[in-house]
Amino acid sequence: MARLERKWRSLALARRYAASMSTATSTGPDFKPAPGGGQILVPRWSVPTHVKACMSTRTGGLSSAPWNSLNLGDHVGDDFEHVQANRARWQQTLGRRPVYLTQVHGTQSVVLCEATADGQHADVCECADASVAATIMVADCMPVLMTDARGQWVAAGHAGWRGLAGHQGQGVVEVMVQAARARGIAAHELHAWLGPCIGPTAFEVGDEVRQIFVQQSQGASTCFVPSLTQGKWLANLSGLARLRLQQLGVPAIYGNDGGQAWCTFTQSSVFFSHRRDTRLFGSSGRMAASIWLTKA
Repeated sequence: MARLERKWRSLALARRYAASMSTATSTGPDFKPAPGGGQILVPRWSVPTHVKACMSTRTGGLSSAPWNSLNLGDHVGDDFEHVQANRARWQQTLGRRPVYLTQVHGTQSVVLCEATADGQHADVCECADASVAATIMVADCMPVLMTDARGQWVAAGHAGWRGLAGHQGQGVVEVMVQAARARGIAAHELHAWLGPCIGPTAFEVGDEVRQIFVQQSQGASTCFVPSLTQGKWLANLSGLARLRLQQLGVPAIYGNDGGQAWCTFTQSSVFFSHRRDTRLFGSSGRMAASIWLTKA
């Protein structure tokens, strides 16, 4: 009985924290019908109309279980022909080629152009070329999409906890803001959208993870609540990303507010989840978040 009470107390703390992180910028994911069937998630944000972005869900593809159905990952054991057909559908949805990276939970960045091949080892991609879409694949980690107020440039980042923490406080969001600055775009001109990820009632981490963030960012301790498991914490990944973006001077942050509707782990009908699906089936599909320009 005492163990059960501790579990409910821990979950209640996490839910109260998630509620406290909610802002007026989002009430939940905005799903739209996909051209080829299924659903896509479209950011609800105030950016120039020639900046386009969307994220796939697990629906509307050809893959069979456990990758059903729009799996875009070619490295998870799914049938090659199914993945290629799914990727063709995603490219049709975007109207240009998504450039797929080989993501390694790091902070390496690559500048994309029409000639950029798939498979670049990086976790951040940026471009001002309208012929391609900056694309990140996820299945619990959080996609971060970014543009500027004039829509000159777009970027996408893969933010798991390792990428978000980075090295000595230089993580994925810091790299994205630095890339903008290198193009003459100030932080206060940026707009960032945080996509779905494993939520604060499901993302259990060790104390070493908490210590990394607490040492790097003032206020990061508020993004962790004690878990039922001794020495473990429930982490709010979107809260940590939002905090770091704010500290970098990015004023316009949209999307994932830590609410349950954004949680890839719990929303199994629409999202793949690496932590959930590999425990159940030994593998998980991948979703893609893409951002692009419709004019150079």
